[in-house]
Amino acid sequence: MTEATALLQLAKFSLGVGDRFAHQAKAQLQACAKAATLGVTVIPVWNKSNREHNIVHSEPASVRTAADAAVRALEWKHPYYVDADHINLGTVDRFLDSSDFFTIDVADAIGRRSECVEPFASKHPELVGQLRIAGLSEPLAISRQRVVEIAAKYLSAAEEAGRIYRHIAQSRGSRPFVTEVSMDETDAPQTPVELLVILAALADEKIPIQTIAPKFTGRFNKGVDYVGDVAGFESEFSADLAVVAHAIAQYRLPANLKLSVHSGSDKFSIYASIRRALRKSGAGVHVKTAGTSWLEELIGLAEAGGEALRLAKEVYAQAYAHREALCEPYAAVIDIRQGRLPAPAEVQSWTSGQYTGALRHDQANPLYNPDVRQLLHVGYKVAASMGERYSKMLAECEEPISRNVTENLFERHLCPLFLAER
Repeated sequence: MTEATALLQLAKFSLGVGDRFAHQAKAQLQACAKAATLGVTVIPVWNKSNREHNIVHSEPASVRTAADAAVRALEWKHPYYVDADHINLGTVDRFLDSSDFFTIDVADAIGRRSECVEPFASKHPELVGQLRIAGLSEPLAISRQRVVEIAAKYLSAAEEAGRIYRHIAQSRGSRPFVTEVSMDETDAPQTPVELLVILAALADEKIPIQTIAPKFTGRFNKGVDYVGDVAGFESEFSADLAVVAHAIAQYRLPANLKLSVHSGSDKFSIYASIRRALRKSGAGVHVKTAGTSWLEELIGLAEAGGEALRLAKEVYAQAYAHREALCEPYAAVIDIRQGRLPAPAEVQSWTSGQYTGALRHDQANPLYNPDVRQLLHVGYKVAASMGERYSKMLAECEEPISRNVTENLFERHLCPLFLAER
């Protein structure tokens, strides 16, 4: 581990907060501040991907500017970070100066054959046999052939992560940063056995990884609840925590290495599972909430009524008209039932309460429509095309928007994840 990478240490609990249009940093930080007053420090990590910057025509420096301003305004005394989200070698350079957290995305390299599969298997005889891991009721039975199979699928991705990490470290010199490796944007979830082999490979690359984002079983669709076997997820998540703890000791990975849950916003049905697993193991977690604050902007606009409500309805109409193009990049993480999307003409007649009822993630509300929510989640490109007209309305409706952003993150995310049953 280099001196630069040794200086920043991500705290036990952290929350990735996306801010599409760089207006909600203060409201997002307010949620973390409320949690801190109740005795739980959750570190904010403002994340924005290269794709998102390109869509809204922003630069990475804008995220840093917004985060710094929020920290000054609220006199936040704890660490905070700016995440270059889902970067690769082709996109990372524009983030080097303004980010201090880098989510290295190597999903595209999964399945690419490495020339070092057999040497890797020979180097790691400790992976073969009946592995007894603290926290697991049964040993992991792993053959050498299974190690070879897993390495054939994931070793190239680990090697790519090493190349990207070394490029960042060389480019930043003495400026420290936090490193995450993401393998979640792929077709198949990784088993605990696969995660162990992946962590061994990342250790070989000498990446001081502090968070790892595997793909979990089940559907993590954008902006809506988890779809899958909740009990099965809890078992898998707990096993992954045990594997991470084992890998830290076995491969001298950073002691604060933790799981990262991507598309973690609104996954209300598994928050209790995550909370129980964390308390039982003593582990930490990073949860990325990404676009949920953008939806709270629309809810705040609708609550404001008048011209703001008309603008929110226009966003829906445009998203509906261009739904195929908007959904295509997110096809793997949305499940929209077209027949459940109301026609724009119907939405035009909605009251403020009908619009917010359809969009706000309150599953007890009969008006709630997860298909509308998913479409608008990926429809921020529509608002971006409105330019100053949209940003001006955000400023005019700051009170209802900021109130909804803070309440959403605190009440629906931080409380059930970190504060319930305290």
